[in-house]
Amino acid sequence: MVRYELVGLDLADVRFAVSPLNELVLSLRAWRDPGRFPLHLRWLHALEDVRDSLDGSVLLALTNARLWTPDFLNPRPYSPLTRIDEELAGLADTDPAVVRRDLQAVHGAPLPDPLRGPAPRVLTRIIDALTEYWRRCFEPHWPRMRALLEGDVTFRGRQIAQHGLAAMFSELSNTVRLVGSAVEVQLRSDLDYTRTTTGGLTLVPTLWTTNASTPISAAEAPMILYSARGVATLWEPQSLPAPDALSGLLGATRAGLLIQLGTPSSSTELAARLGVTTTAVNQHLRALRTGGLLVSARHGRAVLYRRSDLGDLLAGVG
Repeated sequence: MVRYELVGLDLADVRFAVSPLNELVLSLRAWRDPGRFPLHLRWLHALEDVRDSLDGSVLLALTNARLWTPDFLNPRPYSPLTRIDEELAGLADTDPAVVRRDLQAVHGAPLPDPLRGPAPRVLTRIIDALTEYWRRCFEPHWPRMRALLEGDVTFRGRQIAQHGLAAMFSELSNTVRLVGSAVEVQLRSDLDYTRTTTGGLTLVPTLWTTNASTPISAAEAPMILYSARGVATLWEPQSLPAPDALSGLLGATRAGLLIQLGTPSSSTELAARLGVTTTAVNQHLRALRTGGLLVSARHGRAVLYRRSDLGDLLAGVG
């Protein structure tokens, strides 16, 4: 069991945050043991064509049979709006001694072959592998993942406002409870430590756990990762609601895309969200852009589409 003692002002300093890096690293649990993550099988099947192009030896070495991951790869986030590039940049500054300590905490000795060698070189290889994994497997799906995680944070905030901290903690997981001024997390592992939450306690929703978890080391910043609400619906294809009149004019799919594209999105992201092929989405996007209803601009490797002024007028938001 891990106990976090909320002291003084820390009682008012319980915050929620979202970490793209945490999600990226914790998702490797599903690679190692897909049977434990049946809700993500649709996503795992979709990755079969690209996994061979990734540094799988390094990625799979970042978790063990107990599905632990190194603490330095699960940093405490500070905002519900944390960006992956910020977290990867911070990861590059990790003390080599911390890298060695945390890898050994997960694997013991000797380390798996892909993680052996000077710590700076190992860290570089880890970052390179994670960066490519993000680009190929996570980036197209991240908007829908992030929306679910942010929705959970909003729900928990309402819980605190309406029912108080104790009720919120009890709803996080059946292994978490607030007892007096201490938050207790019952773990399946043999971790057992108590520490004060100097600087506050961060609660992080995740898509990749069924039970609440904490850092392995008591020296790490106080943090509880818990299963976000609604994971069962994450990979279900989303509908494209649109007004009947607009559907009659453009067709249901193009009308729905026009309504969706009040927020810029790429064809890959839209295809992942809707459960169709990128080729199919591109055909509709090109037609809408040719008709002057969309504009597009390159953003890094992706082309983002959004409604034009004419598209806004037709969608009824101008």
